[in-house]
Amino acid sequence: MKPFDVFIAFLSWDGGGKNRPVLAFILGESTVDIYKITSKYDNKSEAVQSQYFKINDWEQSGLDKQSYIDTGTLITLPAEAFKNRGAVGRLTENDKHRLYEFLAMD
Repeated sequence: MKPFDVFIAFLSWDGGGKNRPVLAFILGESTVDIYKITSKYDNKSEAVQSQYFKINDWEQSGLDKQSYIDTGTLITLPAEAFKNRGAVGRLTENDKHRLYEFLAMD
């Protein structure tokens, strides 16, 4: 696992959860900080949309459709959650540099 790899991970919340694409961002010894990836954008408020980073090269990143990185919340998961799970893709260099610029604007 490397930073900027795209994985499918199970994320839970009160009353449920689902498998969804996530971006590995910061790798610790026993944890991985991730951002959720979503394809839902148009129906979100302007405030929420301002936290969504558009992945231009979504196909090359292993995603099925136009997607966005939700930079509003960095989520920490145990590294074991990714044991035996291979990455479905990786952000391109272009999107990686754009993401750094996007995060620096906050």
